[in-house]
Amino acid sequence: MVEVTVAAWISHAPCLTPNSFHSISNGKSRNKTTKVVPTSTKAWKIRTAVAASSCSSSVFGSFNQTVGGQVLREGECLEKYKKEGKGKKRVFFLDVNPLCYAGNKPSLQSFGHWVSLFFSQVCLTDPVIAVFDGNNCNELRRRLLPSYKAHRRKFFPQSTISKKYVRGQVGRSQQLIMDVLRKCNVPVLKVEGNEADDVVATLVEQVLERGYHVVIASPDKDFKQLISENVQIVMPLVELKRWSFYTLKHYMAQYNCDPQSDLSLRCIMGDEVDGVPGIQHLVPGFGRRTALKLLKKHGSLENLLNAASVRTVGRQYAQEALTKYADYLRRNYEVLALRRDVDVHLQEEWLLERDTSNDANVLSNFFRLLEETNKSTRES
Repeated sequence: MVEVTVAAWISHAPCLTPNSFHSISNGKSRNKTTKVVPTSTKAWKIRTAVAASSCSSSVFGSFNQTVGGQVLREGECLEKYKKEGKGKKRVFFLDVNPLCYAGNKPSLQSFGHWVSLFFSQVCLTDPVIAVFDGNNCNELRRRLLPSYKAHRRKFFPQSTISKKYVRGQVGRSQQLIMDVLRKCNVPVLKVEGNEADDVVATLVEQVLERGYHVVIASPDKDFKQLISENVQIVMPLVELKRWSFYTLKHYMAQYNCDPQSDLSLRCIMGDEVDGVPGIQHLVPGFGRRTALKLLKKHGSLENLLNAASVRTVGRQYAQEALTKYADYLRRNYEVLALRRDVDVHLQEEWLLERDTSNDANVLSNFFRLLEETNKSTRES
């Protein structure tokens, strides 16, 4: 089922600048039917303990390093992007979940920081579609590979708080984030049983069919497989405290291959972050150099496996590995490749220019609520 949050209208006021970061849990709605969140707002009082944390984030760190010296100086980023956009209208997808962390800690303040910069410096009035992970979003891939993102299951590994209390705080914090986005005229999607990555990948194809240019706002490396002349990524750079565009040119300069070849390489070598083991665990001699050489010649994992099934494609150990573990590698591909078949359909109203008159007041109230919550927590 698809949960959609629609926009509302409120007044305009100056925006507060975030001063500190407060950790708090985000979470998942338990609604199991398609619903439209009403335009009335409820200010959630957050009682869970909040702790200060810095903006440095290990969640973002690995992705930031992929820029490879191609990061643009502040002020150049947007101008260069506009020139390369060739006049096409832009549609932004905002991957919300990873923005709600500071380091490994859930953080509402981190979300406020990045989304305020995103609205004021990146998307401006272009349409934005925000996407959350749905309930039980990892189950499909975990049925294929139980180790997939297994380390992310325990949200509070050392917590003595009751599960019922945690679920309540998780739901309230996510609802607060949805309220902020809704009041800033951003539709919010949450498709039950589906990861946000797959929802975005499905909708990207629908947006491209309408002739738009797509920009995905996320630190998630999985989106690199969608990069093309018409699809770019804009990532949060924690060290510079700003967003920066990452294009196909950046990708080619870093990897010297197309995005599809990189996905095939990850299937062979595995992805430790997502809990996907590589073939080197089964065949120690099958390393990155061998994989790159074979993929450079054959282009993709499927082409390589098909070729290995009918003729010799490399040294004996590589040939035997590709034939013996073909199903293993295809399973990795099924786990790591983004799906384009999620049951979600692009709405024309999501492509309209975004009204920004609410942004300053909404974000000001949001930061004020966090400061008041932190103050009351310290006093208690």
